[in-house]
Amino acid sequence: MKKFFSFAVLATAFAVSLNAVAGGNVEAGKAAATKYNCFSCHGQDYNTPIDPTYPKLAGQHADYLEFALLAYRRGGDGANGRNNAIMGAQAKMLSPREIKDVAAYLHSLPGTLVLRK
Repeated sequence: MKKFFSFAVLATAFAVSLNAVAGGNVEAGKAAATKYNCFSCHGQDYNTPIDPTYPKLAGQHADYLEFALLAYRRGGDGANGRNNAIMGAQAKMLSPREIKDVAAYLHSLPGTLVLRK
């Protein structure tokens, strides 16, 4: 029983550390979002875009944001890509690490999106 408990503790610690490595860094994401002026289109709080057709990013799921940024990097001609001139140019400047970090930062913000029932 003692060995099982020790193994369980080690397995949990490993899983937690692996998740920390796999996820993004919120502070680094905030710095990258500021550096690339994401707020200039999506609003200072990422809930008030300058155009109603632009998405609200605050509170979105990090994996969705990461997937979307990678799709914009691939462009419309790439597999599972997205075609948008503005976002394509912005996403191409981001490194894979910055994409994870920006996604983690935007996910950490309080969002105003609601689900309709």
